[in-house]
Amino acid sequence: MRRINIAEPIIEAEEIAAVTQVLKEKRLSQGEYVEKFEKSFAEYVGTNHAIAFNSGTAALQVGLAAKGIKPKDEIITSPFTFAATANVIVLLGAKPVFVDIDPETLNINPLLIEEAITSNTRAIIPVHYAGQCAEMDEIIRIAKEYDLFVLEDAAEAHGSLYKKKLAGNLGDAGTFSFYPNKNIVTGEGGMLTTNDDELAKKARILLNHGQDGRYHHVEIGWNYKMMDLVAAIGLVQIKRIHHILKHKKELAEYYIDIFREFDFIRPQTVRSYNLHSYMLFSVLTSNQAQRDALQSILENVGVETRIAFPSLHLQPIFRRLYGFKYGQFPVAEKASETVLCIPIHAYLQREDQEYIVNVIQESQKELEGLK
Repeated sequence: MRRINIAEPIIEAEEIAAVTQVLKEKRLSQGEYVEKFEKSFAEYVGTNHAIAFNSGTAALQVGLAAKGIKPKDEIITSPFTFAATANVIVLLGAKPVFVDIDPETLNINPLLIEEAITSNTRAIIPVHYAGQCAEMDEIIRIAKEYDLFVLEDAAEAHGSLYKKKLAGNLGDAGTFSFYPNKNIVTGEGGMLTTNDDELAKKARILLNHGQDGRYHHVEIGWNYKMMDLVAAIGLVQIKRIHHILKHKKELAEYYIDIFREFDFIRPQTVRSYNLHSYMLFSVLTSNQAQRDALQSILENVGVETRIAFPSLHLQPIFRRLYGFKYGQFPVAEKASETVLCIPIHAYLQREDQEYIVNVIQESQKELEGLK
């Protein structure tokens, strides 16, 4: 049976040659390739610093820790995100404070942020869902008024633009993931970007066992270093980013044009001042029955899909820790019940999209009849 993956990383001869070269040089830990990747990524995003990590999760955690986030601090973020966004807050002993999302963009709703601020609030983590930047002007305005740290979760937003400025260079700091479904991949890996010299210095200490020099430990830290093997792939990948974004934009425009024909399905709304990087292509159905049926129909003909994301506040661990209940964040809950991500990646071809669209068109009457 035909199989169309939801995501597929570009791994070509150049990536393979780069890894082979690193192995030949016996560079198995952090070294000059990581330094080159950091420099290249900082230049791309436009920040003074880029600090490499072994995952995007580690970059998030250290980004908060380097700013001095401590137990009982409160961090405002979106419930409509991958668990890592909130997990790192809990792991630092702080408390995640969720704010509902905009029903069109699926990003955190800035109009609801101020009412969630308390005397314990220390930071805001806006999540650039699927590759579209959150409403950063309003978020930064609020942060300045209340003296809050803004850490962008740009795990899905490599190359995303907000009013002509790249994600990762909008708040006080930004974090990225290089997991295999991202626009830049290294297998595992992450990056923290910032223009704050002190934050960057502290982050480098924390990611390497709290050392500011060999065997000189000034903090309690972690072993979150990126390997040269991984960085070598990243150095090749970053040269491909413009091609990847161009191709994904073309794919997205085709989907958007076709889905105008349907009443029961709509893509995530993109603001006119944003450049969406389409790490994910998300559609929303009218109700959960339609979404579940659509997923089943596509999966049965070999089209991989993903429900991204189930709202975090209803995950068992967050309900147990904080007593969250259904109904607290209705927009995120509705999105979680009706969202479906369909294939979009650098290897996806128009004939693949036509196949996906034809399957949906053939099932249109069945899906429209579901309540």
